[in-house]
Amino acid sequence: MIREFGPADVMRLEEVPTPEPGPNEVLVKVAAVSVNRTLDIIVRNGKYPRPVKLPHVLGVDPTGTVVALGANVTKRKIGDRVCISSRRAARGSGPMVMLGIDSWGGYAEYVPLHEDIAHPIPDDLDFQTATVVARHAPLAFNLVRAKAQLKEGDWALVMGAAGGLGSLIVQAARFYGANVIAAAGADSRVEVARELGAQHGINYRTQDLTAEVMKLTDKRGVDVVFENIADPDLFPKALASIRRGGKLLTAGAHGGPIVPLNVSLLYMNGLSVIGTTEHTVEDVAAALDAATQKRLKVLIDKVLPLSEVREAHRIVDSREGAGKVLLIP
Repeated sequence: MIREFGPADVMRLEEVPTPEPGPNEVLVKVAAVSVNRTLDIIVRNGKYPRPVKLPHVLGVDPTGTVVALGANVTKRKIGDRVCISSRRAARGSGPMVMLGIDSWGGYAEYVPLHEDIAHPIPDDLDFQTATVVARHAPLAFNLVRAKAQLKEGDWALVMGAAGGLGSLIVQAARFYGANVIAAAGADSRVEVARELGAQHGINYRTQDLTAEVMKLTDKRGVDVVFENIADPDLFPKALASIRRGGKLLTAGAHGGPIVPLNVSLLYMNGLSVIGTTEHTVEDVAAALDAATQKRLKVLIDKVLPLSEVREAHRIVDSREGAGKVLLIP
């Protein structure tokens, strides 16, 4: 729990009453929850763009087992293994709120969730894998399929390609037959993305991103850039890597969020910049199915007990590893 904003030391383990599920809610005993740079660390620092009421419990993507039902629940039953299909959770008939932002989240033993966002986990999928899949894969599938509309032979540049979202975008783009360029900030992270299916790799800390992309595409540029970093130095180079009429898609800004934008390049080349965090129930089902069939690999860097939450935040904040850091209450 945090009672003030600041560094990792502001997080404390506290005993609080077990919550009661409200109407249309289920109470979930948490099995795993991931640590996210934007939705956990930036919130903890008090720099999230929306107000967060204190005291607060972080955690946007818990998985676990349903242990109690509120009134009028019809879609879930006690014993169901569930993940979160959306970062938005309804509180009865009131306004939509975001779990771990507007309401207490999953850094806890128990969390109440509206039944509509508690999605069944297939029997063959473990909680830790399901946590990462549900957190990033539905968005990755939606970005590639619906927003980018990638097709066989298209070129795609994936920034932060060894991260939680980036690694799944690499795989989703390969599913659709794209030529994938994996860009990351260390040779080891580039290699991780290549092992996931990317045909090409660029270390954007030691190589000129735009020049390397143009070399790989014979000066044409990529059809789509998946840019979820918003680094002030890298964003302009990623934008300049796009072919005329291409797209830049963004669903994250952990390296920014303020970046320079060459508007002349934008309109002269007819580029589209699309920001989204949308996904559908169908995307969730497709992602879970792909993971169950071993056609989707998730990257898990560390699994730590909730008591080591400060260390978990330090690891994520330092960008030391590849993949997600998970907490086990």
